[in-house]
Amino acid sequence: MSEEDQALSEALQLRMGDTSTLMETVPVPDNASSCGGTPGYDRMLCLIDLLKEDVPHDILEILQVEYSRSQAEHWSNLPAGAFPKRPGVLLGELSIKQRGLVKAIMMEATSHDVDEGFDEMIQTLNADDYINTVSADYKAGYSSYNTKFAFLGTPGPYGTWELYYGGHHIAFANTYTDGKLAGATPSFRGVEPFPYFEMNGRVNQPLTQERDAFATLLSALSDEQRMAAKLEGTYRDILAGPQADNAIPDSFEGLSVAALDENIIALLLAAIETYVGDLSEVESAAYMQKYTAELPDTYLGHSGTPQLSAEDDYVRVHGPSLWIEFSLQSNKSTGKVGNHPHSVWRDLNDDYGGQKK
Repeated sequence: MSEEDQALSEALQLRMGDTSTLMETVPVPDNASSCGGTPGYDRMLCLIDLLKEDVPHDILEILQVEYSRSQAEHWSNLPAGAFPKRPGVLLGELSIKQRGLVKAIMMEATSHDVDEGFDEMIQTLNADDYINTVSADYKAGYSSYNTKFAFLGTPGPYGTWELYYGGHHIAFANTYTDGKLAGATPSFRGVEPFPYFEMNGRVNQPLTQERDAFATLLSALSDEQRMAAKLEGTYRDILAGPQADNAIPDSFEGLSVAALDENIIALLLAAIETYVGDLSEVESAAYMQKYTAELPDTYLGHSGTPQLSAEDDYVRVHGPSLWIEFSLQSNKSTGKVGNHPHSVWRDLNDDYGGQKK
């Protein structure tokens, strides 16, 4: 780390803890009912106001910061202690009531489907609690306690702001402009252990639906199509990860989706929806409509085996707007033999809500 990052890390260590937040079971407080039952942006703003009114001033100064593109770029797949520049308050610094409001806010912005949206994020938090039981690297901050939550900018009916929820193996970044979703990316997901583990009273399997959807798609291709989709080289991780906003190539590689029949296209759309489907139903539908319209100019590429079960197996979807990557790499945090995925959804037009500064 640089001297600046080292100082930030030491300051963050004083705020971190090892107590699970158990976001799945934390109750939404009774006062959330004052925001009404109609889902949407107005209800989310009302819930945000309730949270901001409830936190003390010193927490509010960390929870809500000025918006800038450079601040929004401070997301990472690394654990809390290894990337201290993430904006926001640690979930564990909030009271049970405040965490319940965070839960309500996030549920307003995401899908309620099992293994998608907020449920997928909860399972990713559970993975950090699992790692905390097997890792001796306590300074890394493996714990759901140490996930960050932030507003970049001031939530309201006008202006630009970002709803950020992120930590080890997760980055959720919805950017809103004048009361509308302007962009839902960068959106990063990863998990270790994989493909499933037991923690916090449930079997967790985040990202298995993404892996299975892509494996089904690749396995349905003919030998000739798989050869056309084959990418040169070995991919040990995703390209367009944290602090790699300019890594997406200008040229298209792989198999042209325009050459595929409707059955294969349906499998491709099902794979795309495992990413876009993390959003609320209306917002997800809008993205799916856009990406479906762009399919004739979209390409599918992969490296490794079509089963996506071995180290260095990799798949990508690259369209005029859409960029998705799924990559398997060796385990890093559990010390156990096996592989775990990193995956990202980027939108070439809507990343960071289209904000340039």
